[in-house]
Amino acid sequence: MMPGIKRFLFFLLVMIVIPFRSSASEPIIIGVPLPLSGKQMEDGRMMRDSFEMAGNAINENGGINGRPLHLVYADDQGKESIGEKIIIDLVNNSKAIMLVGGHTSAPTYAMAKVANKLDVPFLISTASADRITQKRWKNIYRLNPPVSEYTKGLEDFWMKDFKPKSMSIIYENSMFGINGATYMMGFCLENGIEVRSTVGYDRERTDPAYFRSILALQVEDPPDVIYMVSRLEDGAMLVKAIREVKVDALLCGGAGGFTSQEFIKKAGKAANQLLTATLWSHQLPYPGAKEYYDRFLQVYSYPPDYHGAEAYSALLVAADALKRVESFSSESIRAALNKTFMMTPFGPVKFYAYEDFERQNTVRKLVLQIINDTFEVIWPLDIATAGFVSPDK
Repeated sequence: MMPGIKRFLFFLLVMIVIPFRSSASEPIIIGVPLPLSGKQMEDGRMMRDSFEMAGNAINENGGINGRPLHLVYADDQGKESIGEKIIIDLVNNSKAIMLVGGHTSAPTYAMAKVANKLDVPFLISTASADRITQKRWKNIYRLNPPVSEYTKGLEDFWMKDFKPKSMSIIYENSMFGINGATYMMGFCLENGIEVRSTVGYDRERTDPAYFRSILALQVEDPPDVIYMVSRLEDGAMLVKAIREVKVDALLCGGAGGFTSQEFIKKAGKAANQLLTATLWSHQLPYPGAKEYYDRFLQVYSYPPDYHGAEAYSALLVAADALKRVESFSSESIRAALNKTFMMTPFGPVKFYAYEDFERQNTVRKLVLQIINDTFEVIWPLDIATAGFVSPDK
């Protein structure tokens, strides 16, 4: 064979092999929108740390069929307008083939709307407003249950054990807060529980004096239960204010900011005996739940709550789906997500259509009580780590 032909064939072989090797080693990009600054940054940090831990584990075990997974984070700051912009940037500039994350409901709703319009699958890990998975958006999947389901365990405990006759509801004026409060008012109406008052507060005005000012009705006529839908900073201030004005009621949180160890730190002694709904505990008998908790605590030196478990598990679900796709088209990713049925540290994951929801997962709901500065599972009884301590004890 002539030297010139040999050189030509060698060059042609290189042109074929090099691109093939390059594409096989190129990272697969997932966009992760989170509140990394602003009032929700504590949860955002926990979720980012959990995503990082999950991403490292996935890559250490071969990535996505040999290709590394690369996470690109974007800070939505808990704001709707910013959320819309970062989704466009993650898809068009960062070339994310799918999105995983979403914390605060209003910005996540806005982000979901944009993601669906851009035809990019978005697996939401935490944002809970019911309507996010009620809009018939084919690209929107949710790992966590909707907010109307968050308190199922707490409601079960109330009706079977504590049996309150009256309740006051205090909530943040947000999509998350309004949804949670509205649902709880309906629950009280259905079960003959008198609603003494409902108070929505402005998240931008919160300080101890403001909270004390909206508690006058509770002091004059204390209900059996004060139910609160708040984030971390607000929840800690609100509980301290209730203790200061000496309202004699069982304090209950609707998940949100009441499930973090940081809440106990910020609220101090005022946190003791508070009950909260939650979606997860490391004490649950799910494969990998305790291992995730222990590893997170070892690596980051603070304990995760359900926000972290959701983030960690959501990335495992995304990776599992991406390993099963025929291509990285949105249609193929959706087809893989639709067939998902797996166990995670957060619990079993399968996306259902039920009632008005589509592509929605659900899990068991728990009740925690803060006893001696520690979260204990008090309900359901079959997995309880401690008995309920009445506030008058």
